[in-house]
Amino acid sequence: MHRDSLFYQLFAQLPQTLFDLLGIQTPQGYRFDSVELKQTAFRIDGVFLPPDPSGTVYFCEVQFQRDTTFYERFFAEIFLYLRLYRQTFSDWQAVVIYPDRQAEQTSFEPYDVLVESDRLRRVYLNELGSPEELPLSLALMQLMVVPESDMPRVARLLAQRSQSEKAPKPEVIIELITTMVLYQFTELSREEVLRMLGFTTEELKRTRFYQEIYAEAQEEGLQRGLRQGLEQGLQQGLQQGLQQGLQQGLQQGETLVVLRQLRRRFGDLPADLEEGIRQLSPHQIEALAEALLDFTDLGQVSAWLERSP
Repeated sequence: MHRDSLFYQLFAQLPQTLFDLLGIQTPQGYRFDSVELKQTAFRIDGVFLPPDPSGTVYFCEVQFQRDTTFYERFFAEIFLYLRLYRQTFSDWQAVVIYPDRQAEQTSFEPYDVLVESDRLRRVYLNELGSPEELPLSLALMQLMVVPESDMPRVARLLAQRSQSEKAPKPEVIIELITTMVLYQFTELSREEVLRMLGFTTEELKRTRFYQEIYAEAQEEGLQRGLRQGLEQGLQQGLQQGLQQGLQQGLQQGETLVVLRQLRRRFGDLPADLEEGIRQLSPHQIEALAEALLDFTDLGQVSAWLERSP
């Protein structure tokens, strides 16, 4: 995933981020969109559309690589949009987001008048300030350019701020932080990132990541249990078979959640260890689900199974 995509996810989920960046009060009703100008195959990736024709349309581009013809393309797209959709707005503003000044092209001619005008706002993320002092939306944006060595600390800080400051859409913010860290640390799993952010076991269970895995495993287990139950129902009676199938499906779903979590952390499981987990009672599976996130190797899992009554 490119950094541009991360920025546009942030804008789509939290459109007030642009207005925090500009230092103005967030207007109501703005909609973020990507607009294709079909006549020329141009595409403006970031357009903030006003709710009515009396508003201002904002064009936003994220530019992380130096492009000697960037402003030529950007202004060409803007003016074509203005020509095609003039009836939908009363004014316009452009914003370009750079990681630092070195990413910007050095020669602006013949667009220097526009570049230096109030129509364009150039933002350099490394000059915004510290993540402790910035609004949360801007600190999220800056997370994409912090040094790799600082990213775990800053990511934990922002995760904590999303909870303590009662931010809007905290689950969206956590998901964005997790995605940004995964982009930087490709060798980590999503679960490991969430743990790195300081989530407790109970908090981890409330994340979308855990719930998606749990729902997937529950569905798989339920379907398997239903199939077994239906087969037994043909022999013992349909009603009894369906009830048993549902019970088995729910239990197998819990077991599959635990097995899937262990595979994500430690890779393939020894056959005897997996079989031992499949033989656990529902109460034992619940206890193992609570304990597994504290394990650091498969030896601890085996020791837990040996101790389990």
